[in-house]
Amino acid sequence: MSGLPDVGVQQHGDKHEIPTHLHVHKTGAWLPADHRTHKAWLGHQIEQAHKNKKPLIPVLQEFKEFIESDSRVYMYFIAMFDEVPYKHVYRRDPTGHKQIRDYNHMLEVLNHVFGSAPVWTDAAQQVGMVGVPMCAILDYPMSTPSGHAAFLDPEVNKVLKRVLNEWGKFLLASESAGVLHESKTGWLGEHGKNDMMSVANAPYKTEHKFDDFFVCDTSQKHYGYKSWDDFFTRQFKPEVRPLASPDDDNVIANACESKTFAVQHDTKIRDKFWIKGQPYSIRDMLANDSLSDQFAGGTVYQAFLSALSYHRWHAPVSGTIKKAYVVDGTYFSEPLFEGLGDPNTKEIDAHGISSGQGYLSHLATRAVIFIEADNAAIGLMAFIGIGMDEVSTCEITVKEGQHVKKGDQTGMFHFGGSTHCLIFRPGVRVEGFPKPGQDANVPVRSQLAVVKS
Repeated sequence: MSGLPDVGVQQHGDKHEIPTHLHVHKTGAWLPADHRTHKAWLGHQIEQAHKNKKPLIPVLQEFKEFIESDSRVYMYFIAMFDEVPYKHVYRRDPTGHKQIRDYNHMLEVLNHVFGSAPVWTDAAQQVGMVGVPMCAILDYPMSTPSGHAAFLDPEVNKVLKRVLNEWGKFLLASESAGVLHESKTGWLGEHGKNDMMSVANAPYKTEHKFDDFFVCDTSQKHYGYKSWDDFFTRQFKPEVRPLASPDDDNVIANACESKTFAVQHDTKIRDKFWIKGQPYSIRDMLANDSLSDQFAGGTVYQAFLSALSYHRWHAPVSGTIKKAYVVDGTYFSEPLFEGLGDPNTKEIDAHGISSGQGYLSHLATRAVIFIEADNAAIGLMAFIGIGMDEVSTCEITVKEGQHVKKGDQTGMFHFGGSTHCLIFRPGVRVEGFPKPGQDANVPVRSQLAVVKS
């Protein structure tokens, strides 16, 4: 499976070991590792869309007309579905029927999905979460050669931005809070809260309950959250995430509640970020900003936020905001090595989009914040918040010229989680980063690394 990282099931070879009670085994989690949950969710959406057919909402009708009015785009959207293999996990049943047949079928299902926020799905008596519906629908076609070409196309991404903005309007509306209930498939139900808190409690091995950890009001409907997005951008109570060494500017605080993906030193100003090793390419990451050259040969730290994590950003150092802006980019582009676009690849990468986080840091929609640290041993550094798939709305809450203290909020991801980077200039000795591969998130505002003078 491509699209996004797996959750809920430990995998060994071609076998799935399904626990008797659902536990989150991977903190990078947007689609379930058990393909049955993904299929069950998508199958239900397809069935309901077929039973309740209705005219396409205006933005999806615009998407359809765009596909059919441009020969290049039309070819991409026909071919990307044709190129999905007729075998095992890619199909719906042993007869080889694909779950999403073509772009018209895709639009029909999207038309239905856009009426509800992401939900938990009961599949084979296991409850799994599908955090990004559009990615679940495009999961396989986006990994084909034609899908790779289509989702890199600037014109396609302009239309997708309008589609995603419409989806975002719904997730900001009070109607979207309907999935915030306490039943089996609700985010505030037993499974939802248990899984969210297993992720939140893991770093410090604590046993906080949801209302002990997050700002909410359990006496109110939906715990007081006004919309799906209000819930997803929920705030923690200050005591559960204390700031590391507030008076020591040599200690860098973790900017996001996240799991380490990679640490790279001596990073080149320009490199081939699209290859499987995904070396960081500073100029591309920073969108050719005039400050880019200062970071050539520097250090990059990258970490991933899951659907179950806290989604706001915090200042890693005390300092002054020099620049802060959002760069428009791709929304559903995956690197060739994740899918069938690579001639040496026979299968779509089972690890999902988590494998391509380095690639996305150069192309996806992202927020760039430059901070001039008060600590001269750090000086100018950069934070990049990177949107993944439909999770592409990055809100910056600080302004250029503003002074921030370490641990202060600087922004947030809307509609879900994503990945982020910290970039330090060459000569800045940053030591002690957490190693990739750990099971738990690194707590936000905790010690991430130390700068040596």
